[in-house]
Amino acid sequence: MFSNLILGVMASGHKVVGVFRHDRVIYNPFLLFLKDTFFPSKDYSFIKSLNLNEVKARSVNSKTFKKELLKLEPDLIIVGSWSEKFKKQIINLPKVGTINCHPSILPKYRGPNPYIRVIMNGEKETGITFHLMDEKLDNGPILMQKKLEIIQGVNGDTGESLKSKCCNLAKPSVCELLQSMDNEIIIPIPQNAKEATYYPQINEKDILLDFRKTSDELDRQLRALFPFQPAYIPHGKTFLKVKTHKIFENKTKYNTPGMIVRREKNNILVVTGDNKLIALKGLQVFGKTGFLLTPLYMKMFVKTGDICR
Repeated sequence: MFSNLILGVMASGHKVVGVFRHDRVIYNPFLLFLKDTFFPSKDYSFIKSLNLNEVKARSVNSKTFKKELLKLEPDLIIVGSWSEKFKKQIINLPKVGTINCHPSILPKYRGPNPYIRVIMNGEKETGITFHLMDEKLDNGPILMQKKLEIIQGVNGDTGESLKSKCCNLAKPSVCELLQSMDNEIIIPIPQNAKEATYYPQINEKDILLDFRKTSDELDRQLRALFPFQPAYIPHGKTFLKVKTHKIFENKTKYNTPGMIVRREKNNILVVTGDNKLIALKGLQVFGKTGFLLTPLYMKMFVKTGDICR
């Protein structure tokens, strides 16, 4: 999102007076120096490639950040995929305002993980929303929305592919938005609070597979989480991390949800809630030493007929 928003601003004919990357919030200055030197991120490399002015602060709400903004005198701040809640004094500092690009069709799917949630919930479309920021999360008046299709089913969108679609859509959209603002043809539309939905951070329930669910629900869950967060299978007192999956028709005599009908090395075949089979491949025991324990655990403890729950 970071690079596409910047490129879109530049394509609109406006000047980028400064940029602030999220790494500066996550890492302390010394660790960030080491990371930039030996393992530079895409954002850092992008900034250097365009010789952009980088704001050096620890938070958008810090005195340092405010001081830098006062020097730069920006007309507008554009925010994308940011974890901090902006204080009112920062939101109101630019001459025109502060705009957020949120990857959902607001007021639906407010919160930090819309890429994951829309796939999990079986939505057929999503998009991006540009809105004026206020002190509430993803709440301000809408300036522009752009929709895109979510591919569900076999070989459908993953969290990663959907994020890529939204980020690619941001570049032409922010360019169009700024040019429309130049021509004074944008009318902010308040969000309908009655239609708003909010989803918090991913939790334990979201990453554990429940084989009482249908094969379609399990497929959506696994695709949505990939590659941001592994999904896990409960097996006795242990959890097994899943790498890949595939759905099959059940031609066996077994029909108990969660039952393992076949095991081969680190792969198992499990019955789903709608009496189909899901192949779960590349399993690994949860934990730092899981990759060492997995071969022995799979051989000694994972048996045909076991129930995963």
